Amino acid sequence: MARTTAREFQRNIGEYQHRARKGPVEITVHGRREFVLMSAEEYDWMRAVMQRSFRTEDAPDFVIEAVRQAKMHPRHNHLNKLLK
Repeated sequence: MARTTAREFQRNIGEYQHRARKGPVEITVHGRREFVLMSAEEYDWMRAVMQRSFRTEDAPDFVIEAVRQAKMHPRHNHLNKLLK
């Protein structure tokens, strides 16, 4: 990932906009990562992926039930005691 300081970004915003079309640009402030500039297309893709993902507690009942009934390979039987 390309990286620049906030000051350098301000001086050369056009260059970093061009770079962001090819991949994310990390912008630091006082040496700390503060922002990431990316193309709108990449941002839209990332948002779409996030919407398809969900926390375990938000999983549909059929997913939770499938996990509950899943069986491990017998070679992992020694791990069963950790589940109790």
